[in-house]
Amino acid sequence: MTKVTFVDADGNKTTLDARDGDNLMQAAIADGIDGIVGECCGAMMCATCHVYVEEPHLTTLPQRSEGEEEMLECTASERRKNSRLSCQIKIGPDIDGIVVHLPEEQ
Repeated sequence: MTKVTFVDADGNKTTLDARDGDNLMQAAIADGIDGIVGECCGAMMCATCHVYVEEPHLTTLPQRSEGEEEMLECTASERRKNSRLSCQIKIGPDIDGIVVHLPEEQ
């Protein structure tokens, strides 16, 4: 299991043990994290799982794909240089302790 912390727009933190092999969006939805919608169920078609990734994990994640770059142009909240789609972040030991902030709206 990998520790993942979600920080909502009000600063409230929720840390969960996420199942390796899932993605952050799946873990958030399974645990009832408010602020992750995932309308397309992880098909990278909606940008409703937008998150802001804290360092040091931001620079250790794989680069955004072209498709993810395109979908991040459609976010409801401000796109930042640490913006990612949580459906594209695979859970595993390499991201243990990752902290992601949820935008005000999806």
